[in-house]
Order: sequence, then structure tokens, then C-alpha cells
Amino acid sequence: MGAFEFVALDKSGKESKGLVEGDTAKHVRQILRERSLLPVKVTEVAQKEAKRQSTFSLRKGLSSNELALVTRQLASLSQSGLPLEEALLAVSQQNDLPRTKSILLGVRGKVMEGHTLADGLTEFPQAFPELYRATVAAGEQSGHLDVVLERLADYTEARSELKQRVTNAMIYPISLVVFAIAIISFMLATVVPKIVNVFANTQAELPGLTRGLIATSDFLRDYWMLLVVGIAAVVFGLYRLLQKDGPRRRYHRFLLAMPITGQLTRGINTARFTRTFSILAGSGVPILDAMKISAEVIENLPMRDAVNDAAVKVREGAPISRSLEASKLFPPMMIHLVASGETGGRLEEMLTRAAAGQEREVDGLISTMLGILQPLLIVLMGGVVLMIVLAILLPIFEINNLIN
Repeated sequence: MGAFEFVALDKSGKESKGLVEGDTAKHVRQILRERSLLPVKVTEVAQKEAKRQSTFSLRKGLSSNELALVTRQLASLSQSGLPLEEALLAVSQQNDLPRTKSILLGVRGKVMEGHTLADGLTEFPQAFPELYRATVAAGEQSGHLDVVLERLADYTEARSELKQRVTNAMIYPISLVVFAIAIISFMLATVVPKIVNVFANTQAELPGLTRGLIATSDFLRDYWMLLVVGIAAVVFGLYRLLQKDGPRRRYHRFLLAMPITGQLTRGINTARFTRTFSILAGSGVPILDAMKISAEVIENLPMRDAVNDAAVKVREGAPISRSLEASKLFPPMMIHLVASGETGGRLEEMLTRAAAGQEREVDGLISTMLGILQPLLIVLMGGVVLMIVLAILLPIFEINNLIN
């Protein structure tokens, strides 16, 4: 039994859409006819998601907030002893988003056919990452799915909160920059030309700052469309360039080499890696598989390659800490905690501590950067406005001197 999305007409010709469970599309059409509905279109959710993943789409997976909420609800229902298929049905009914609801019903359909929950999640790889599916599979194999779902809920919520903190922290400076550019551009394009026209009839040579301001104002008024298109073309070109492995890898190495961005990049990716590795190791996933899956959550390519190289060394018998230390890309504190966990048999606990420490360090670094960035932006805006005011006042001062 699977989940199907349908479009049907009632007796009055009014179109209705919804979700219904059935064995096949033919079975679903029969169900709709029994409800006095004329089926127009019936699509299986799994097939629709597969088509969405193979074509261009702005949104292929679930958001971090949606995944965290669904996981927490599913973990709570599983711990209460509710059968898995009923828990999936209850979570889908609780969700108000049509796409999330259809995905959950699609997973439930696979479970009701006799497949495992991990197999059902595999039908929707963009909604449920490999980390998620591997952890659920390990929980099912060990017989502790409820405990594993609880850990996954904590993990997805922690990642969602970290992402939300970073996003919220960047809202103010980005808004400040956008408004500053908009206001200054408006002044140069509309206000400044009206003021400088006063000096157009004077025979005196204008100061260099004023001439530069007039030239900038004329350029913005005459070529603003070309400027917008040029900026958009440059941004699009850089985006396409960074999709290629070579330029993207060099860019990521450049980020690691810079003083501030390097520390921030190391901190964020190390926190992701250690948190993911901790969840997988504690859920019974084999260490080598856990390292490979954890490497996929690292966005920085050199750091991801370092983890994959370390996994090869671990397969050959080398310790995890020494294998990760060889790349010199991970913080020393994280390496020491992993070494301590290996020695004392508390790897999961030490990985969790390392992740918490890196997350605190990243939060502190972001707060410090914002504390410096915000007044710096205000000073830069004030400097630009001062230059505009000086460019307008300097000719006035010269005219007054000539009159005197």
C-alpha cells in the first residue's frame, strides 16, 4: 500500500485535491469513485518525489525545522509504544504542510508493505539524508529504534538551532548594507544632480572630489541597468564556477588559510562532523561507515577529504585521532578528546563534548565578529555620507572665497 496524490471532480464539477492510500493507482481511482468523485489525475507520491529530484527544483528536501519537528514527534510516539505505521499516520495528520504529509504517508505505505522504516526513508533521499537513514537502520537492527529516534531528534534540533542562530546573526548586518547601498545610490542618482547643477554655470574649476561625485552620479543615472546586469552576471558566473570541483576546492583552501574565515570554517565543520559521528557511533553504526557518512556533512572539501583519508588509515589499523591529526585541519582540542575517548572506551561521549565545545567557540566567534562588524558598517556609511557632503560644500567654500 502506498500514498497517492489525486485531483478529482465532484458531482457539481468542483475540483478537489488530496491524499489517499491505496495498493495501486487503479485501486485509488476505485476508492475515489466510491466517494462519488471523478478521478482526473492520480500520482504516487514516491514517483512524484523521484521526478522532482531528477529535475530542477528550488526545494527538493525538507527544511531543517520540518525534519526536526517530524523526528521529535515520531520519537515521542515510538517511545509511547505506538506501532510504527500508526505513529507515521499520526505525525502526517499532525503536519499542515501538504508535501511533508505526502512524504510521511509514502513512508508509511512502504512500512505497511512489510519494509523497514529505513527502506521507506530511502524512497525519499532528498527529504531524509544518508545520515538519517543509516542511523534509523542501525536502530532497527539493534532493536532500539525509539532510543535512536530520540537521539536523532536531539541532533536535528541542535543543527536547526545552530543554523537559525547563524541566520539570525547575519540579518542585521546584511539589512544594514542593503539599506546603506540603496540610500546612497538614491542620493547619487536623484539628490546630488539637483544640488551640483547650481555650480554648472560657474566658470571656476570644481574640486576633484566634486567632479568625482558628479561623474559617479552621472554613471548611476545613465548606466544603472547595465550595472545591475553586470553585478548579476558576475554573481551567476562565480556561482557556476564554484560548482566545479577544482575552483571550489581552491576556494575552500583559501577560506581555511584566512585568519578569521579559517577559524570559523574549521569550527562549523568540525562541530558538524563530531556531532554526526557521535550520533552514528552511539547508534551502533560501524566506525568506518560512520566516518564515511559523517564526512558527507562537511561542506569544506579539503576537510572532507581529510576524513575520508583518515577512514582509509583506520581501516588499516591506525587510531582515529592520529589519522585525523595527520591533515592538520582539525582543532587540537578535538583531536585530544577523540584520543581520550578511544583510550578510555568513551568515544561517543568525547565526540559529543568536542561538538559542544566547537559549537560554543563558533557562537563566541560569530558574536565577536558581529560586535566588530556593526559599528564598522556604521563608520563606513558615515564616511561615504561625509564624502558626499564635502563634495557639495567644497565648491560653496571656494565661491565664498572668490566673492570675498
